[in-house]
Amino acid sequence: QVQLVESGGGLVQPGGSLRLSCLASRSILSMVRMGWYRQAPGKERESVAVITSGGTTNYAESVNGRFTIFRENSKNTVYLQMDSLKPEDTAVYFCNIKGVFLGSPLIGDYWGQGTQVTVSS
Repeated sequence: QVQLVESGGGLVQPGGSLRLSCLASRSILSMVRMGWYRQAPGKERESVAVITSGGTTNYAESVNGRFTIFRENSKNTVYLQMDSLKPEDTAVYFCNIKGVFLGSPLIGDYWGQGTQVTVSS
């Protein structure tokens, strides 16, 4: 079983920045997709940013130009740099990694436990 451990959430003022990290417990041999999703109270989980194995990125319209997703393959980690944060960015943020991990020949699709991001003055 692969575990994804997120970190970097917290309380920040509007206009501030945070960087979320998501570390996989096993080496990623072949990545299909890495992504960040969020869920605000009373709302459904939504896609925030996705990066594919080829490096193509896709962002939700609401965060485009403010958030950046990038990966560090050697550290089995995906990041979400969040700048110019707004109160409406407040949510629990989840990472997701789909790929082949050390120890199994099959493609796995795993989620982190979530990290709270609160944007408030």
